[in-house]
This record gives sequence, C-alpha cells and structure tokens, in this order.
Amino acid sequence: MSEGLPLTTNAYPQHPRPSCHAAIIEHGRLLLIQRAHDPYQGWWGLPGGGVELGETVAEALRREVREETGLEIAVGRFLDLKDAIGREGGNRVLYHYVILFFTATVLGGTLQAGDDAARAVWVPPEALADHPLVPGAEDIIRLAGFIRA
Repeated sequence: MSEGLPLTTNAYPQHPRPSCHAAIIEHGRLLLIQRAHDPYQGWWGLPGGGVELGETVAEALRREVREETGLEIAVGRFLDLKDAIGREGGNRVLYHYVILFFTATVLGGTLQAGDDAARAVWVPPEALADHPLVPGAEDIIRLAGFIRA
C-alpha cells in the first residue's frame, strides 16, 4: 500500500504517523466512506484517521468515526495493520502512515458524512464492487468477515 498522494500537512514526515480505521458491519451491510481529499480522493474506504498526541488508539477511532459519519461506536477486535508509504524520486519519504484496523459496533448517532468524508453509506455485499476501494481495504473487509476469499 504505497500509492497515492500525501496530505499536504503531512508531507515529508520525520517519523511515521499512526492511524486507525474501523470495519463496521450492521444488518449485513458494511459502512464505507468516500474520501473527500487526497490521498485517494473519491475512492471508498473504512472510516477512521490519525491518532492525535495524547489520545489512545481507541479514543482516536471513536473520534474519527464520529467526525466522518456522525455515529458513536464501540471498538471491537484488532484485525490487522498496514503501512502506507509513499516515496518520490531518490527514495525520499513523502508520507508514512502505520494504519491499525479494528472491528466496531454502532452504539448510536445518525449516519451523516462529515470531516474528511464526502459520503458515508451502508453497503450490502452485492454492491461492494460498485465502490472502488482504497488499496488494501478489501483485505481488511475480508478479515472482518464481510466477504469471503
């Protein structure tokens, strides 16, 4: 997972930036957000984002999901981690995210896209192919049990 463009404020970091995302499945549907900004603007992925200084990963995941979708969640089990590293000529690191993926369940709220999400939708398995996914998302969605190998 190394393609894409950096977020301007995170270009040329001195160290990796932690990020967390949630696979949220409810009533046989998966929650996806359409990215409003690069990297991967217009592509679909799991809600989440960066961990801020002083925040636990669970706190960050709850905050990011709330900001992007309007939903309150309970963080579930850890699924996997991925590195997203972008390089430019000469191998200079343009961006580096260490992304932690979890399951989560909805506790409340009203689904509404916000923050970095252009859209937030519940997707049944048969409609997943209609949503171009950010690289690596399909692997996580499979680990969450939403689709089979």
